[in-house]
Order: sequence, then C-alpha cells, then structure tokens
Amino acid sequence: MQKRTKIYMGCMLALVSVFGLYNFTIYTGEDSRYETPLSEKALHGQTLWQQNNCFSCHQLYGLGGYLGPDLTNVFSDENKGPDYIKAFLNSGIKTMPKFHFSEAEQEAIVTFLKEVDASGYYPNYNATIKPDGWVDIEYKNEK
Repeated sequence: MQKRTKIYMGCMLALVSVFGLYNFTIYTGEDSRYETPLSEKALHGQTLWQQNNCFSCHQLYGLGGYLGPDLTNVFSDENKGPDYIKAFLNSGIKTMPKFHFSEAEQEAIVTFLKEVDASGYYPNYNATIKPDGWVDIEYKNEK
C-alpha cells in the first residue's frame, strides 16, 4: 500500500512541477508585458471610475457588473459618444444615481472611456487562440 502512495505522490509532484514551469515560462515571457498606457487625464478618469464604483454596474471588456451596459466601445459608438457619456454622468436614470461631477471630472471620465475604447473592440470577433494559450487580438490602434 505504501508503494502505491509513493507512486501517486511522485506523479503528483511531477505534474505540479511541470505546471509550475509552464506557468513561469508563459507569464514571464516578453509577450506577457503588453501595456496600454493612459494619459494623465485618463488616469484621473480611471480613479474617478474606481472611486465611484462604476464597475459594480458597468463592464469594460466584459468585466464588471451587469446592471448597466458594457461601456468598452461607448465613445466610438455612432449613436453615443462624448456628449452622451456626459449627459448620463450627472443626470442619472432609473438605476443610475445622479453624480455631481465637475466639468473637469466629466472630461477625465470621457477621456478614460475614449482611451479604453481606442485600445480594442469588445467583443472582438477577430481574436484567435494560439496553441500555447495566448490570444492574438486585433486592436483598434493597429489599423
């Protein structure tokens, strides 16, 4: 019985070691360091987004709450854009509270959403999964 336990433990140790080595290789490679730099104004908008807990209702790239719409590409939507965003920031609707943002704060949030929008499409139907687990994505700023 002890011999079987030692074999199982040896197999488990080997699998965990291979898994660890694989993850180290994948997550420390050059491909894993893609950054989308944000301007100072957009960083301020991101801070306001986080301080006001916008992620609890809204999504960016499919991550966040489901009460409000996904706002990944709201800036470039032909029926929406910066004026649409500003209108909802301070007026609120049924489930969205009225915020009392200054004009500068509104501009910062619009800039944040603009730069998020410029980074890509959501959902991105031109994304392909490679055999090593990485995903090739078509970004807006690469066109």
